[in-house]
Amino acid sequence: MVETKATEPQEVQWSELQRDPRSVAALADTGDVRVRRRDGATLLLTREDRVMAAGEGAVAAARALRNVLTHLPAEQAAEALADEFPWLALLPATDLPLFVRDFVRAAQISAELGQWGVLGQTVREWKATAAVYADGALATELTRPLADDHGPVPGPEE
Repeated sequence: MVETKATEPQEVQWSELQRDPRSVAALADTGDVRVRRRDGATLLLTREDRVMAAGEGAVAAARALRNVLTHLPAEQAAEALADEFPWLALLPATDLPLFVRDFVRAAQISAELGQWGVLGQTVREWKATAAVYADGALATELTRPLADDHGPVPGPEE
């Protein structure tokens, strides 16, 4: 088993990067460097080869997760994910396989693109759905058939 040690990024000020970029680059050779700026968001300086390796690992993990979850019965897959997402208990049983499918797909897309916001958005949306089911009156109101005709729906430009 490969043992890796996670270290906190070293910190430098923006002015130090401007004044002595070579020494900051040398720091980046040993690990990530957090660059603090007075008038902007903090930057994270990292070597591309480490990012690429992490991306490859994320893709491999997402593929393995997909394979494991797709070979499990839907109930077992949902049960495994419920340890991390206890609000799954609020969803109807018919929605659990849909959550598993959406979660796995979003994890794989996120890993492939290196954009984890896709997975975050999927989890937020399903969590919001669970919150609706937690409020019985709201769930009933939102899932009942619509009987009234509210007239034509205006187009997006109107």
